[in-house]
Amino acid sequence: MPWVEKWWKQFNDLKSYRMPEEKNRVYIFDTTLRDGEQVPGCQLTTVEKIELARDLEALGVDIIEAGFPISSPGDFQSVVEISKAVTQPVVCALTRANRGDIDAAAEALRFARRGRIHTGIGSSDIHILHKFSSTREQVLERAVDAVKYARRFIDDVEFYAEDAGRADNEFLARMVEAVIEAGATVVNIPDTNGYCLPDQYAAKIQWLFDHVDHIDRAMISVHCHNDLGLATANTIAGLMRGARQVECTINGIGERAGNTSLEEVAMILKTHHLGLHTGIDSRMFFDVSAKVSRMMRMPVQPNKAIVGRNAFAHSSGIHQDGVLKFRENYEIINPEDVGIPESSIILTARSGRHALRHHLERLGYQIQHIDIDEVYGRFLEMADQKKEISDHDLLMLMGDGTEKHYKEGIQVTLLQVVCGDPVLPMATIRLRIKGKEQEASASGTGPVQATINAIHQIIPAQVRIEEYAVQAMRGEKDGLSKVNMQVVHEGNTYYGFGMSSDIVHASVNAYVDALNKII
Repeated sequence: MPWVEKWWKQFNDLKSYRMPEEKNRVYIFDTTLRDGEQVPGCQLTTVEKIELARDLEALGVDIIEAGFPISSPGDFQSVVEISKAVTQPVVCALTRANRGDIDAAAEALRFARRGRIHTGIGSSDIHILHKFSSTREQVLERAVDAVKYARRFIDDVEFYAEDAGRADNEFLARMVEAVIEAGATVVNIPDTNGYCLPDQYAAKIQWLFDHVDHIDRAMISVHCHNDLGLATANTIAGLMRGARQVECTINGIGERAGNTSLEEVAMILKTHHLGLHTGIDSRMFFDVSAKVSRMMRMPVQPNKAIVGRNAFAHSSGIHQDGVLKFRENYEIINPEDVGIPESSIILTARSGRHALRHHLERLGYQIQHIDIDEVYGRFLEMADQKKEISDHDLLMLMGDGTEKHYKEGIQVTLLQVVCGDPVLPMATIRLRIKGKEQEASASGTGPVQATINAIHQIIPAQVRIEEYAVQAMRGEKDGLSKVNMQVVHEGNTYYGFGMSSDIVHASVNAYVDALNKII
């Protein structure tokens, strides 16, 4: 298609672009939208891909592999639209080593501010014989032709030597040398089937650096699959032997057992100080991981490193005590560094007094007024009956959170509410404060607001309700309702909990519970 070639050359700004190189910089090539989307059931619409591409740009990804344009009209259009949507990352389009694929990729990338064509062919004898029914020389010729043809459209051309993990090293070196001579700016050495052990993969990368002439003219990239659970280990091994581009996905999704996990590589480099760094803002990991999981309908396993639900959760009493004393006793990563506000101390029968005290204080209880040994004994009895103890369970353990545990605080002794249509809601409340009773009445937009206004007539505290949630406890005696309330006073946040068969009464109990914690 000569017209495509002629038309493409008009984009001189794009054609002259090449990925800058920095000795200790690791460039992140994210293929979530291409290799990751190949997982059955994880297909995305173009609109969804654009949204994730913008998140990847904000995350600091250097290259986004946007799709395989020749494969379908949808993939072609996704590459076009992602090219328009992002400005900082290189937008990459995948092809096979044939001119039709490359023409389609060039056309799909026409709006990219920074574009790359990613072409390649099998390098192992298994692929050469059983996939292409060809010979090494014929495959080598196709590889060189594909790179030269792609360079007619764009200066940034990446070549992948598929199944390099099982390829003969001497032939692989010949192929890498030939495609660099043909104009490849990046050469991808994929362990396509996740076959290699880390020392084998490291040795393969080292072999190339030792035996390929002018290898410094291209960037060596690592693309590892997780069939044996070694994708991240192999990737790090490759980086330590000189590779400077990592091909990876969010949450490690991808064909079969998945790809190298972006978040794992970034945090390994950050934690181990190997002299290598990325441009990734790791504080976005948790949110981006959750979005990819939700949009691709691919749950993150709870024990997944970095972003799994249990990655910063502690249930063992020994671990909980250690973390509460000094986080680094059991955490090598600060959860805030990956976008998680704090560690989770999960209450179970294995939890100790320190963990129980931590949660009671978080709920607003004043530990100095509580017999912690007596409460801990009752806690263990409850924990033996349940796998995990929730905040609701703790409130049940402690009573309803008001009168029983704040004998010197505020208690409600009378509540009367009148409301209806067109009657303006009115509330009268009587509070006992330090043995003395005070009563007040007020109106409001609703019965709960009227009651809170009446409370403020007695206690003029500057309290702002941030969250208010009502939960019906169906199936329980008297049809109880539970109210959770979050309030702010002088910049500090407090939580109130209340229960009653009447929603207004439950709301008052929750608000008074919060006031007692403030006092």
